[in-house]
Order: sequence, then C-alpha cells, then structure tokens
Amino acid sequence: MRSRIVQSLALVGGLAAATLIAGSVARAQSAEVAGEYECTQAVVAGKTVPCKAAPLSLKTDGRFELQGREGEYLVNGSWVVLNGTMLKSRAKIEAGHKIVFRFYNKKGLCEMIFERRFAELGKTNLG
Repeated sequence: MRSRIVQSLALVGGLAAATLIAGSVARAQSAEVAGEYECTQAVVAGKTVPCKAAPLSLKTDGRFELQGREGEYLVNGSWVVLNGTMLKSRAKIEAGHKIVFRFYNKKGLCEMIFERRFAELGKTNLG
C-alpha cells in the first residue's frame, strides 16, 4: 500500500513538473516571436510584387496590431495564430525571423513575407 502512495505521488509530481515546463516553453516561444515585422516581399500568382502592407507588431503580452486592427496571437508550434475581431489568420514561422502568410484570392495563391526588424543604436535592420 505504501509503495502505491509513493508511486501516485511521483506520478502527480511528474505531471506537475511537465505542466510547468510546457507553460514556460509556450511563454518563451511568444517572447521569441514578439517584435516589429516589416513586409519585405509579396508573391501573387507566382509573381513578385511590391509589398505595401502595414507593419505587423507582435507584443510580448500576446497582443498584435496590423493595419490598425488589434487582437491576440498565439504561438502554436511553427505557426502564429492571429485572433482579432476584424482579423483572424495564421502564418508560418520560418527561419531568419520570418513570418509568412499564405492565402488564396481571385488571382491565385498569395504569399506575404514579413521579416523582423531589429533596432541597434538608432539603426533599423531586418533580421
């Protein structure tokens, strides 16, 4: 009987530790993607066109702003899911601090590539 209690306590303790670790990983992922992103490239139906989209702001508190629209975002694996009253979308997180939105419109497949901006002593660099 005593060994069952010890096993049960060990299982509960392990689950609690796993929950704490998973929670800290989710917060760390949000902190990693938080920042200001600039649209650097747009591809419409296979053709590169100038990107005129407004900057995307992912804040450390889990909120986003894009073209005056606000809402919350969630990092789910390699995806950023935007959830706002006027805008609901998801984008792929790619290497090089890029976030890529892919969607279809009447012209075909569209991609909008946003790159993170880094500020260094008054200079702005793309990441």
